This record gives sequence, C-alpha cells and structure tokens, in this order.
Amino acid sequence: MSDVGAIGASRATRQRNELAAMRALHRFRRLSRAELARFLGLNRSSSGHIVAGLTQEGLVREVGALAQARGLHAHAGRPGILIELVPEAAVFLGVEIGVEHITTVEIDLASRIVSANAVPFAGASTDVGAAVAQAVGRAFESLSPERLERCEGIGVAAPAQMDRHGRVRVAPLLGWENVQLADLVRAALPVPLPVLVENDANAFAIGASYGRSEPHSGVALFLVMESGVGGGIIVDGSLFRGAHGLAGEIGHLRVQGGDAPERSLEEVLGLECILTDYRSTAPAGEPTFAAFLADVRDRVPGAVAIAERWARALAFGLIQACRMIDADRIVLGGSVAALYPLMAARVLHYIQAMQEASFPLPAIETNDDETIGPAFGAACMLHQRYLSNEESPRLAEPPPLQEPAPPA
Repeated sequence: MSDVGAIGASRATRQRNELAAMRALHRFRRLSRAELARFLGLNRSSSGHIVAGLTQEGLVREVGALAQARGLHAHAGRPGILIELVPEAAVFLGVEIGVEHITTVEIDLASRIVSANAVPFAGASTDVGAAVAQAVGRAFESLSPERLERCEGIGVAAPAQMDRHGRVRVAPLLGWENVQLADLVRAALPVPLPVLVENDANAFAIGASYGRSEPHSGVALFLVMESGVGGGIIVDGSLFRGAHGLAGEIGHLRVQGGDAPERSLEEVLGLECILTDYRSTAPAGEPTFAAFLADVRDRVPGAVAIAERWARALAFGLIQACRMIDADRIVLGGSVAALYPLMAARVLHYIQAMQEASFPLPAIETNDDETIGPAFGAACMLHQRYLSNEESPRLAEPPPLQEPAPPA
C-alpha cells in the first residue's frame, strides 16, 4: 500500500472509531474512559487518542468525578472521570409542514430539544413554494449566526407520499403533486446545508424511537393522527419503509359501520371528521377539539357517541395492521392522540371483541408530546446521518495530497 493509501485507511479507521464513540455517548449519555474503550473494542491508549481528538474538536468533554456523577459514595484515590458529548457543538433542525400548522424544532448533539415552536398554517390553500419558504424561514428565524455555523442540516416532514430522493408523488391534504420537495427546501435555505425530507408518519416513528439507551426490539407501529392518519413501522430499531415508502399507511383502509357509507379510516379518525360530527351536537359557535375533549371527559352524550365511533374505528384499524405486521407496540401521535387516554378502555374492548382471543394485545401508548413528533423526527434524521458510518459528513474525503512541484 502506498503512503497516501495507508494514510487514507488510517484516517478512515480513526473517523469510524470517532463516530462509534459519539454513538456510544449519545446512547448512554455518559461513560468512563474504561467503559468507552470496552464499548469500542480498543485498548485504553487507542481509545484515549479518539477521545483526545474529539475533545480537541469540541465534540466531547470530561465531566465531574465518576462517583459524584452517578450518585455513588466516593472512594479513596483518584476519582473516575466521565466523558459526554458537548450538546451545543452541533445544531440540527426539523420542520413539519402540516395541514393546519407548521412546527419547527431545534435539537443539539445530544438529540435534546433546544427549542420548539408551532404556528397556525393554512396548508390546503398555500402554494407549495410559499409553504416551503414559510417553513424554512420559521426554522432559521431564531438561529444566531454562531449556531447557524454549527447547523448540520434540516429535515422536513409532510403528510405526503414521497420517494427516497425527496420527490413528492402526491400530498392530497396539501394539494401537492409531483413536487421536488428536497430541491425546493435547498433553494430556500439561507446557506447551503444537507436536506432530508420524509413522510410525516415515518419521521414521527424515527423520532419516537430514536436515542433510547436500549433500542426497542420487536415491531412497533406509529400513527400520526391529525387531519389525516399516517403510519410508520419500526422493526428492531430501524424504519421499515416498504417497496415504495408507503408501509404502515393504515389510514387508507376502508371501513363501514351500519348504514353509514364506506369511508377511509383517516376520514373517521381524523380531526376534521370529529369536528364535523361535533358541530351537530355542540353549542353555538365554532367547535374546537379542546371543547370536544372536555365534553368527552364530562360524559356529554353527543361527544361520547362521537368518541365511541372513533374508538371502534381505531380498534378496527389496529387489528388489521397487527394481523399483517404483528406489532407488539403501538404509539399514537398527533393532536387527536389526546383522545386515546379518555377512550383507552373502549378501544381495548373493541379489539378484544373483534379479534380472536388467541391473538395477543399490543401495548398502546401516546407520544409524550403529540404536537412536535414529526418535526422532532425530521431533526433526528439529520442527527442520525451525522453519526452514521455510511453517510456522516465527517467521512468526507479530504483534498488529495499534492506532490511537491519539482524545482525550477
């Protein structure tokens, strides 16, 4: 191997060890030098060089004594030191362009939320170019020049069918069709940055399962319930997109109840359907979802009847999905997910009534913050890329070494 080739191989090995160290610190938050060396499969000296390089770059730092940091009693002798990521060393932005809101999220190198903001948005009546410009502007408006220099990219989520290259085939709720979304986002950026785009439910699934110290092993279905219903599937910690990126889209299942006409599941579960039905029972004035939830809590008959239909439709959709993917965990997100805790017993009742007793019941939970799930997941996509052995910008090849010019 030539000297240049040996240098390149050595550089690549070091870079991948650095990324492995950062992934370990992201997963476990803090590790001692000895723990990190064991995790990397390196001796203390080699691991120490990795830590020294990352420390010099400002990406990791030492924190207090090991015993103090873990709440243990200190022992005599030299105290242990923990290593952690420097959260402020990098910035990752996420945006959700929804039907009724634009949500922006900023996360740090530890994938913790630094800021989040949601504003009303008339998605169905806004041109896609204007929507992207508004969303990107919102994402960058509070970013200082210093943080902009440390920004590692922006992820954008939308309720759309899109391919792996960022082209939207169709987004019915937004009125988009055949749109190069990633290119539009790049054109709207204040500075050149990496851009990733994704379906909102897939982004939600990524964010809701990202950064766990113990990744979920099994199959999880993530549903985003807003004006429509989108689904994403995580299998053993990785997103399953399907052949065309449409896996998990149970909102397009057809349902029929009694004399009611056949409708898609998202038409029954979505916010617009709930509010439309609620208008016929609510007091004068424009009904709100918050008022509907309050009426369900207070057992107002009209609201309870609507919620009962919703619970039955949700149970039907979950049963159909679980018979295909055998999910052991279901996570509900989006604003409509706030209805589930009020109707959880009824949803479980319908599941047990509709499916054979031999099939297990999946664990059903709601996202901790149902309003920022897809935007957070969009930011996590960039964070995941930054730490990836395949796509990290830290793996970019340096300029080739130049041979010195011969003397004149």
